[in-house]
Amino acid sequence: MGIKSIEEARWLADQLGLDLVEVAAGAHPPVVRMMDYGKYKYDQSVRAREARKKQTRTVIKEVQFRPKIGASDFEVKRKRVERFLGEGDKVKVTMRFRGREVTHPEIGREILQRLAELMEHVGTIETMPRLEGRQMTMVLVPAKRPRSSGRAAETTAPASASDSGREDSE
Repeated sequence: MGIKSIEEARWLADQLGLDLVEVAAGAHPPVVRMMDYGKYKYDQSVRAREARKKQTRTVIKEVQFRPKIGASDFEVKRKRVERFLGEGDKVKVTMRFRGREVTHPEIGREILQRLAELMEHVGTIETMPRLEGRQMTMVLVPAKRPRSSGRAAETTAPASASDSGREDSE
């Protein structure tokens, strides 16, 4: 609107039912804007709320192993790791050594490597197994899968099931 005196700008804003908001105080002359300040603050809060909705939080789940783990216990924990990765969470796998077990870290490393190999289809290793004191830790992250390939696999599965049903009926 051009350069106006402060009184004239206040009068104009009052006539239009708007607020006079200072934008650049350091400029000469100071720059102000006529706006509905309440509506401006409301729009900002709505934008911030939408940004928070779109934001994803990284959740790290932890699964603990021992070097002398049995085969069935390993399978239970492997399934838990697979479920966590399938849900999109990071998984911190911890191998805890007690007593003299820490003198053979290669046993723990082999178990963690075997777990990582079994999890290749759902996750990848972010942090390789590393011994810290009496614990060896490894971090797995979910694998990035294109959405279209998942849908293609779902559509082919029912078709093959119906094909096998036809063979049985003939």
